Amino acid sequence: MNAFERFCFRLLGNVVKKEKDKHIRLRGDLLSAHIKLPFEVYLSTAYVSAILAGGVVASILGFVTWYFRLPDLILYHGALPQFFSTLIEYRQVLGTILVMVISFVLLVYLVYQIFFFYPAIVAGDRRRKIDATLPHAINYITAMSTAGITPAEIFRLLGDSPIYGECAAEARYLTRDIDLLGRDLTDAMRRLTGITPSLRMKEFLQGAIASIQSGSNLTTYFRLKSDQYALENQQEQKMFIETLALIAEAYVTVMVAGVLFLIIIQSVMSMVSGESNPMLLNLVIYLMVPFGSIMFIILISSMTPEV
Repeated sequence: MNAFERFCFRLLGNVVKKEKDKHIRLRGDLLSAHIKLPFEVYLSTAYVSAILAGGVVASILGFVTWYFRLPDLILYHGALPQFFSTLIEYRQVLGTILVMVISFVLLVYLVYQIFFFYPAIVAGDRRRKIDATLPHAINYITAMSTAGITPAEIFRLLGDSPIYGECAAEARYLTRDIDLLGRDLTDAMRRLTGITPSLRMKEFLQGAIASIQSGSNLTTYFRLKSDQYALENQQEQKMFIETLALIAEAYVTVMVAGVLFLIIIQSVMSMVSGESNPMLLNLVIYLMVPFGSIMFIILISSMTPEV
């Protein structure tokens, strides 16, 4: 927690504590995202940052509006009621105030929404990374369990391994509860199921807890889950390849054949009419092609599973 966050908490901490029950989802997202800030500190920082950002931007836009006399550029030649005719004399002041108020409200709302949804975005990214590495982590857990290593030590070794990414981070969280907070393995697993963003990780831990409490063979359970996730990975890869083929066909249809069709139509229309109007061609070449390609790249990137 830095100096600015401490200042925000001292300023609004008591007020934010009263809203704790209204933001249960945000509290869960902070834990799932592993954002190391208490809920009260984070929300206080969000409020103060939103107000400061709104104030700075509103001041800048107000200065620009006043300095360049932007309200004087607005002309209206129709009939106005007497009340508005009187206000025209003060349009410079009123216009500047209106710009500042609108920009302040919009910036406060925008910055607050960014703070509010940021933990959910980070948690979603962590969920995707956990799901991608979980089958490999379970293979590692199965191998260690077959060698006779205790479950607590297995998770400790998993947390020390850098190649399992966010799965290793979850394992470190679990071993921290065991080593520092004195919890037993099942309590630590149960607590991790409540904060992990991955449903697959939650299901795996719940099954492990049930196996431990029922006295079942934990190694057998790990082996079954390893086979299950390996099969699911194969199915997901097959579905991704099929989806990628559909996207490729759509790209060829829209960005290649569609663009050529528009260019040919525009050229024929120019020849028939005898007038050259390159506006449509410019829009297609400089807007549709690059932005359409970027959108396809973003779509494919968001769908590509991590390996």
